[in-house]
Amino acid sequence: MRGLPLAAWAYICGVVALAAGLIATSSFADIEWDKLAVLALLFLICDSAPARLNVERARVSMSFAASLASVVLLGPAGAALLGFCAVVTGQRFFAPVKRIFNGGQLALSGFIAGTVFDLLGGDRFQPMQARWVENVIGPFLGALVTFVLVNLALMGGVLLLSRQATPRELLHESGRLAVGCLGYGMVGLLIAGLWPRVGPFAAVLVLLPLLIARWAMDQAYVQQQAHSATLAALCQAVETKDYYTRGHSERVSRGSVMIAQEIGMRADRVEAIRYAGMLHDVGKLGVPTKVLQKNGPMTEEEFAAIQLHPMRGLEIVREIGFLDEALAGIMHHHEKMNGRGYPMGLAGDEIPEFARVIAVADAFDSMTSTRSYRPARSVADAVAELRRSMGDHFDPAMVEAFLRALERDPWVPPDPVVLPDDDVVETTQQDHDDPSTPLRVAGDEARPGDEARSGDDVRFGEDARPGDGALSGDEAASIGEARAGEDARPGGEARSGGGVRPSDEVRR
Repeated sequence: MRGLPLAAWAYICGVVALAAGLIATSSFADIEWDKLAVLALLFLICDSAPARLNVERARVSMSFAASLASVVLLGPAGAALLGFCAVVTGQRFFAPVKRIFNGGQLALSGFIAGTVFDLLGGDRFQPMQARWVENVIGPFLGALVTFVLVNLALMGGVLLLSRQATPRELLHESGRLAVGCLGYGMVGLLIAGLWPRVGPFAAVLVLLPLLIARWAMDQAYVQQQAHSATLAALCQAVETKDYYTRGHSERVSRGSVMIAQEIGMRADRVEAIRYAGMLHDVGKLGVPTKVLQKNGPMTEEEFAAIQLHPMRGLEIVREIGFLDEALAGIMHHHEKMNGRGYPMGLAGDEIPEFARVIAVADAFDSMTSTRSYRPARSVADAVAELRRSMGDHFDPAMVEAFLRALERDPWVPPDPVVLPDDDVVETTQQDHDDPSTPLRVAGDEARPGDEARSGDDVRFGEDARPGDGALSGDEAASIGEARAGEDARPGGEARSGGGVRPSDEVRR
C-alpha cells in the first residue's frame, strides 16, 4: 500500500475519520451489549471466510448478514460499531491500512443503513409483534440497498483513486458483486426475526446456511477456473502450430471484450465472447502443419483446408456446453460484410454479431504482431487498415466501437518474437488473419478491382469440385448445426442441410 497516490491516502483518511467521528459522537445508552457481542463474533467468523466470485479481485463477505441484523437489532450506532470490527478481521493477508479502511467504510455503511431503516419507520416495530415481517420488510429492503450502495461506492472510490480500476470496469463488475451482497444481507432479517425466540442461538442457526452458501459460491468459482484452464490448454495447443502466434488468442479475446463492452453487451454475453475470442482459431488443430507452414502459393486443396478451419473448430468445441453463443463466433469469424468470406459466404447482418466482433479484434492483433514473414505493423497503420476495410470486410459499427475503446485503453502490442536457439521451432509463412496480406493461391491471378480490395484472401473455384473450396456433405452438416434455423435467407437459395448455396460455391 506504500505506493498509493496522495489522493487515495487522503480519501482513506477521510473515510476513517468520518466513521470514527460518527462512532465517537453517538449515544450507546440503549445498546444491548450482549447482542452486540454475539453479532460481532458472527461478523468476525463470516468476514474471515469471504466467498470468491467470478469477478477479478472481488470477494463477498458473509458478514453482511450480521451487519444487516445489527441495523434492525442495534440501530445506527450499534451497526456502525459492529462494522468497525472489520479492523480485527481474520483475513491476515490484508495490510493494516486495508483493515482500517474496511472498518471505516463498513461503519459508515452500517450507520447510514440504520438511519434509513429508522427514517422509513422500521424502528417502530419489534420482532415479537404480529405481522412484524410485513411491517419491516419495506424499511429493511431500503436499508439493505442503501448499505450495499454505500459499501460499493466507498470501495469504488478508493479503487479509482488508487488507479486499480477504471470506471467502466467498476460498473461492469459491481452488478454481479451487488447480487451476492444483497443475498447475504437478506439473512440479516432472519437473524433479527429469530432473536426474540431463540436469543443468541439465532446466530448459530444461520451460520450453517451461510457456510453452505459460501461453499456453493466457492464451487462455482472453482468450476469457472476449471473452464478457463480448459480453454487455456486448447489455446496453447493451437499456438504450438506457430511460435509467432503465442498469446494471439488471449489478445483477440481481450480485444473482443473491449468491443463487446463498448457496444453495451450484457455481462453474460461479454463473458461468452471472451471464450469465443480465446478459441476462435482452435480449428487450426485440424489443419495440416505443412499447410500452415508453407512458403509460397498454396494449392486449391491447401487453401480449402485453411477455409475449413472454422468448421473444424466448431467440431472440436461444440460439445462444451458453457460456450453457447460463442460457437457462432468461432464458426463465422472469417465471414466478410461483402459476402466474400468463408466458410459460408454470409454477408452483412447475416453474419452473427459475435463473429463480426471477433473479426475486427483478430485482424488488428494479427497486423500489430510480428510474423515470420514481416515485422509488426504500427497501431496507427493497423487502425488505418481497419478503416479502409470498413463495410467491405469489417462491420463499421464494430470498427468504430473498437477505435473508441482504444482511445480509453491504448493497445499494447506484444514484444517482438525472439526465436529460441533450436531446430524444432514451428512457424507459419502466411497468415490467414492478416487482412493486409492475402493468402496466395496458385493460379489465382489478380483481376482488375481485386488488388485494391484488402483482405480478399478467399477464393472459391469456378466449379464446385473436390479440393476447390466446395464443402462436402459432412462439412455442410457441421455448418447447418452451427446456424440452426437459418436454412434460407431472403434473396438466397435454400440450403441443403444448412450447407453452402450454389452461389456461394462460385462466388469470387
